[in-house]
Parts: sequence; C-alpha cells; structure tokens
Amino acid sequence: MNNQKQQKPTLSGQRFKTRKRDEKERFDPTQFQDCIIQGLTETGTDLEAVAKFLDASGAKLDYRRYAETLFDILVAGGMLAPGGTLADDMMRTDVCVFAAQEDLETMQAFAQVFNKLIRRYKYLEKGFEDEVKKLLLFLKGFSESERNKLAMLTGVLLANGTLNASILNSLYNENLVKEVSAAFAVKLFKSWINEKDINAVAASLRKVSMDNRLMELFPANKQSVEHFTKYFTEAGLKELSEYVRNQQTIGARKELQKELQEQMSRGDPFKDIILYVKEEMKKNNIPEPVVIGIVWSSVMSTVEWNKKEELVAEQAIKHLKQYSPLLAAFTTQGQSELTLLLKIQEYCYDNIHFMKAFQKIVVLFYKAEVLSEEPILKWYKDAHVAKGKSVFLEQMKKFVEWLKNAEEESESEAEEGD
Repeated sequence: MNNQKQQKPTLSGQRFKTRKRDEKERFDPTQFQDCIIQGLTETGTDLEAVAKFLDASGAKLDYRRYAETLFDILVAGGMLAPGGTLADDMMRTDVCVFAAQEDLETMQAFAQVFNKLIRRYKYLEKGFEDEVKKLLLFLKGFSESERNKLAMLTGVLLANGTLNASILNSLYNENLVKEVSAAFAVKLFKSWINEKDINAVAASLRKVSMDNRLMELFPANKQSVEHFTKYFTEAGLKELSEYVRNQQTIGARKELQKELQEQMSRGDPFKDIILYVKEEMKKNNIPEPVVIGIVWSSVMSTVEWNKKEELVAEQAIKHLKQYSPLLAAFTTQGQSELTLLLKIQEYCYDNIHFMKAFQKIVVLFYKAEVLSEEPILKWYKDAHVAKGKSVFLEQMKKFVEWLKNAEEESESEAEEGD
C-alpha cells in the first residue's frame, strides 16, 4: 500500500472565467476587413458614431493583430496593395479619409476619430505611426486630392501629438522627392502651423533632428535656401521659409567658427584666414558685426588662460596683439566695432579673472586700429550693457577723457588750418 502512488486531488465543478481580451474573434484580414467595413457603412458619415463604433469593436475584434488593415480602411476605404492601390476584389467603404471632403475642417474631424481610437487602445500608437510612414511612401499611388487630404490630416495629427515628426523621414525617399514631397509638405505644414505656430513646429522638428533637413524635400540640384524660400513663400508659408533661412544661417555660423578655430590652431597665415572668412560671409550672407563676434570667440578659445588675475592681463595683451590684424579685418564698420566692445565687456565679466583687463584690451585695440574713437565713446556714453558696467566705466574714465580731449584738439587744429 505504501508503495502505491497517492492520487492527486482534483477540482470538480470549478469554472474559470476567460479574460475579455481572450474572447476576441480570430479572423483572417479579409474577415476582419468585412466586419469593420460593414460597421462603418451602418454608421454612415457621422464621425461621432464612427468613433463610438470603433471604440466598441476593439473589445470584440483583434485590433492588435490587424492594426494595418484597420488603418488602411479608415484612410483609404479598404486594404491597400503594395504601391497604394485598392484591391479590386475587396470590399470597400466611403466612410474614410480619401472619400471625405477635401477641407481642413473635415480632416480635423477625422483626426479626432484617430485620437479617440488611439487613446482608447494605446497599443495602436506604434501601428498607426508605421501606417502613416507606409502611406507616405505610397504617395505616388494616390490621386492629388487624396494626397492633399492625407497631408492635412498628418499636419493636424503632428500638431496634437498623435504623430511624431520622425514620420517625415518617409518624404525624403528619392522617388517621392522627384515629384511629390515638396507639394505634399506645403499642405502638411499649412495645417500643422494653423493648429499650432512656427515655434511649436520648430521644436517638434528639433526633437527628431529634422530641423536642418527640410531642404532635402527637393532634388539635390535644387537644395538651396533661395529655392526653398521662393517655393514655400509663394505657397503662403513665409514663416517656414524664414525659419529655414535662419537655421541655415545658424548652421553656417557654427561651421565658420569650427573651421576658424582649426585654422588658428594650425597656425595658418592671417591672409588665408581672412580670405576664407570673407568668402563665407559672402556665400552665407553673414554680416560683419556677426563675424567679428565669431572671430573674437575663436581667438579667445585658442589659448589656455592663466587663472591668476595679475598674470592673465599680460597674457591677454600679448595674445591679442598677435591677433590684432585678424580682428582689424572685420571691424571696418562702426557697428562691428561696437559689437566687439560688447563682446569684450561680456567676456571680461563672465571670466572673473579678466575683470581688470578690460581697459588694457580696449587701449591695445585702439592703438592697433582695431577700434576707433567714436564707437568707444558711444559705448561709454550709452551703448554698454549692464554686465560689470560700474567697474568697466570706472576703468575707462581716464582713457575716455583723453579721447575727448584729443578729439577737441584735432577739431581746433582743423579750424585753425581753415
């Protein structure tokens, strides 16, 4: 008896509840499509009723498995074949984006349908993003009207955060760029900016490193700021044109500073550096007052400064005397001189061990003809900034008095000569 195996206890009469999600009907894509299309046909064009039907159907139908089919139907009216065409032998519905009216208000209403559906079934987020990327790659297979509707819808969904701006990568496909990307982008950005503003659009683009890629909407031979600006301004998107121009300028300035620092660290001759900078100024339309700020920053970053206040002034004078010819090449305008004075003021304030060196630097630049009397006097009178103002004005007091006297003497000498 002891060697016999004991029988394990069994439960009888116990019923287990099946979790609701496990009760969903398993269909193939065609059966799933038929169920969705039949339901949409019954709701008609009332998008509130459509949203309610989709909300309820998610409890019975397997949205997770057939997300692509679901979104194909809601956008195009049926399952899409590769390339973006609807299969002839499949059921289709007119309750979809492509069959709707081509206006922003209607697309905003459809955007609400997608928002509600994805808020209700969060797992559809990734599937929807993949769907939109696919639809963008199929653009050439759609009619112009269908592309316009999809562009407006996408713009609204980008504005309300349902979609991430990374989906725009699809528009850089070489085949699309040749024919449809730019025109599609016009409609998309118009609806996006209409919902938000250019600053919000710019922030979204920056998040996915797309802010410097918009010119890629055009073929390589047309990827210039001039062409982009002309095209989008004529299409009514002046704010986007200005944004891209500014981005290009910022990029060009960063590149200029980087190259300038490399040339200085190599010890390239000043005449070569000046020639390079002037070419970049002309090519990228960078004004001289901006350039002098870049040159100053580059000059000051090429050396490791002594941390002792009594030694750094001497080091700075020696260093800046060497670079005076380079700085002088880009202070041919009064505004450039004033910009340089403000840059020196800010630098000496931000780097505390330079506080006592300000006046010595200005005097050096005056003697080296980097700076002239008038901008120095203007800076002293009313063009300075608040940073270290009382310290620097006190430092400059005697030199400014000397400048004023020298100016008066030269004026009286000129009068006597007359």
